[in-house]
Amino acid sequence: MGTDPLTRYSETASRSAGVVIGSYSTSFGLACWLLGAQPRRDIENIYALVRVADELVDGAARAAGLDPAGVCAQLDRLERETEQALATGYSTNMVVHAFAATARRTAIDTSLTRPFFASMRTDLDVDSHSPDTLAEYIYGSAEVVGLMCLQVFRAMDGASAGHDEELVRSARSLGAAFQKVNFLRDVGADSADLGRSYLPGVGPEGLTERDKRELLAEIRRDLAVAKAGMGYLAPPARRAVRLAHDLFLALAAKLEHVPAAELPRRRVRVPAVQKACIALAVCAGNRRTLVQGGFRAGAAVSR
Repeated sequence: MGTDPLTRYSETASRSAGVVIGSYSTSFGLACWLLGAQPRRDIENIYALVRVADELVDGAARAAGLDPAGVCAQLDRLERETEQALATGYSTNMVVHAFAATARRTAIDTSLTRPFFASMRTDLDVDSHSPDTLAEYIYGSAEVVGLMCLQVFRAMDGASAGHDEELVRSARSLGAAFQKVNFLRDVGADSADLGRSYLPGVGPEGLTERDKRELLAEIRRDLAVAKAGMGYLAPPARRAVRLAHDLFLALAAKLEHVPAAELPRRRVRVPAVQKACIALAVCAGNRRTLVQGGFRAGAAVSR
């Protein structure tokens, strides 16, 4: 007997979501490979929806000829499709369908999707932020994505029961750190290409060394808080999250060594060779920890 139509469609939708992360993020794609097959698909499904919405407001729709009202209409449509799929378990949009399959299984609901879409909508009509509006934007655009991923990790075999407060704080802090790194790395493109300034009171040409140091200090604090909660995750999730954490820590270190005046004209990256070395170090570090804790090395590597 063949596979039923919905299962086949859902598997195809999930594969299409995997294409998105492969095209847009080597860092998150690399981290996902440290997860098991199902959690990897779930994180890819979340990433795909988030990326589609982000690309929509960051210029893809405009490049297709849509005016501002048209871009907003597309975002509204994407949110409606997402909520309908959360309710029904089906969408003709494969990225939305894949996301809904993950969301329904891991209890991701509109308490997380609505703040996300609200922040995406902010990108269409707000070109500068106050400290308060920026905190709200970061929550919706990044912290809730961390909370969505946390729902996947909680459903994994080997996840610790309880520790909700620590896990939520860790997930939110990691999302915030990632977003702030991107603000600093993309300060020139955000201004020149999108007409946005995320850093309150700081224009791209006005970014000072003090501004840069203060933001990097926030990033390091966020990453430290995020790291503190990783121990409560299942081992494969712990490795994947630690890898993402360490890749962004390396990116922050590179940003620290670029003069503030150069950042608007230069997009800093972590070279592929360094990413591979970080991945090997994370895997080796986890293996040593598990061996010291009494686990067999082979079992630690295979999980």
